[in-house]
Amino acid sequence: MQTAPGPDGLLRCGWCLSTPDYVAYHDEDWGYPVTGDRALFEKLTLEAFQSGLSWRTILQKRDNFRAAFAGFDPEQVAAYSEDDVARLLADPGIVRHRGKITATITNARALLAMQAAGQSLSGLVWSYEPDSPPVYGDTTSPQSVALSKDLKKRGWAFVGPTTIYAFMQAVGLINDHHPDCAHHAAAEAARAAFGRPRA
Repeated sequence: MQTAPGPDGLLRCGWCLSTPDYVAYHDEDWGYPVTGDRALFEKLTLEAFQSGLSWRTILQKRDNFRAAFAGFDPEQVAAYSEDDVARLLADPGIVRHRGKITATITNARALLAMQAAGQSLSGLVWSYEPDSPPVYGDTTSPQSVALSKDLKKRGWAFVGPTTIYAFMQAVGLINDHHPDCAHHAAAEAARAAFGRPRA
């Protein structure tokens, strides 16, 4: 199913119509441009935690993730110790996966290292914006593969090409709303008006 009418009769991407949570996320968040290192760190972390799970699980726990990871403040998360890992593994409000928890801490430290070197995550991510529209239904792209490799070289973890492609969709690096979706044009207009950050 590519598109179907939503509860208000407007055509939407078919994947979002199974729950009101998905509809709200699709309409208000997914595919619209996001910048700022902290905001992108949060988005990338949530995509990593989603791997192998339903995205609805992550959406329902999003506020809990923000509380658990200090609002995704990279300085605070980078300072987490093994005691913090144990605390998070005991927290039923998030996904209790040691590898993903420790990857989040690793990634906060990698982000701080980038910033200390005068680089921004935002600038890096947006430097991989494709020149052409995505192929609807793809799960990776040359840009997601390249960005994945770049992040891994910088010490990031849980940033495989499929996770990165989902991240690129989520933060508006690509507009993967189906062309017939009622939100495709709005997302494209937001992307056109967006001031791209410099690397």
